[in-house]
Amino acid sequence: MSINEEITKTVATMPLFDHHCHGILCKDLSRLEFESFISESSWPASDGTTRFDSQIGFQILSQCGSMLLGNSETSTTNQSFLSAPQYIARRTELGWEKVSERLMLGANITSFGVETGHTPSEITSPTALADFAQGNSHEIIRLERIAEDVLNDPQHKNLNTDEYLQMLEAALESRLKGAIGVKSIAAYRIGFDFSPEKPSTAELRQCISSLLQEPKPLRLESDVLTRHLLWWAIEQEQVIQLHVGYGDDDVDLHKANPLLLMDLFRASVSSGAKFTLLHCYPYQREAGFLADVFPHVYFDVGLAINYSGARSKAIIAESLELAPFGKILFSTDTFGLPELYYLGAKLFRQGLSAVLNEFSSTYGWPHEECKRVAKMIGYDNAARLYGVDDR
Repeated sequence: MSINEEITKTVATMPLFDHHCHGILCKDLSRLEFESFISESSWPASDGTTRFDSQIGFQILSQCGSMLLGNSETSTTNQSFLSAPQYIARRTELGWEKVSERLMLGANITSFGVETGHTPSEITSPTALADFAQGNSHEIIRLERIAEDVLNDPQHKNLNTDEYLQMLEAALESRLKGAIGVKSIAAYRIGFDFSPEKPSTAELRQCISSLLQEPKPLRLESDVLTRHLLWWAIEQEQVIQLHVGYGDDDVDLHKANPLLLMDLFRASVSSGAKFTLLHCYPYQREAGFLADVFPHVYFDVGLAINYSGARSKAIIAESLELAPFGKILFSTDTFGLPELYYLGAKLFRQGLSAVLNEFSSTYGWPHEECKRVAKMIGYDNAARLYGVDDR
């Protein structure tokens, strides 16, 4: 076996720890419904166009199309490239459960860090998700969702400030008992250009008093309460996941640059908390810099891998430019479609293998070291960070 073949085989078969993902939908989908899950836009495709005409769409029609046709190994030619109507027809013929089982097993993901704060009633539970993959699940709780649930619960009418803060603390502590980390969507709600300091008691009480007077249900967009939630997690010495960069049309991308968080990282560097920057595109190089200079910052390029498709190798290569290899993680950020688990894992393996093969053949990296780096990024770093090892 040549050096390149050894690296390729190791990357293709090694366990993966998808440290940030969501459940999948438990129903068959129309073409229009399916297309809504392969774009970050809240709007349907423009007249005369289709979401399948994209990097992610073409990967689904070829890579996933091959799997749904029963081919365990995706051809490098276009022989298994289905048309969009053919793909949806085949998906409907198999049914969502069979599709999910086939694609989730094909992804070969061992461990899932499942974030449960986004429409949990519409998707599989962490346990049910892992069952499709014959893997293991671990919950990540969403801070803003818990704060909103306490605030919007009809049984919590006429709360005063002290009562809300007590109930919020109790809810956070209760949910944290079964979780391995927390997530914040501050990038969506307030952007990263917020004050890095923990809010004062007076600030927090004034904020809560005002929120309690607003009509319900309420969407949390408070700078003060978001900062309170982040500092609660920091003081609990948690792994804190932060959405960074590319996302749906609800995010102001220029305010989701992780460099805006440098003062927060400086303020928390000795706290015992850890931060994981999720997705990061187009700021993967900035995220790599932060992972290099701060000991408690980690990152992945998860969401970008699926959406950049045939160009994902370039993004994976950029993620290895500055960052220490022990600070890079794997994720898919899948929501709704098992296709995204399959593609996220397959494109990650293909891209990482190609990059490490190049480093080995061109720059003389020993193949054993390339294999070790691959295993670190694919599984070992997340297992160490979250204190979970399912192998």
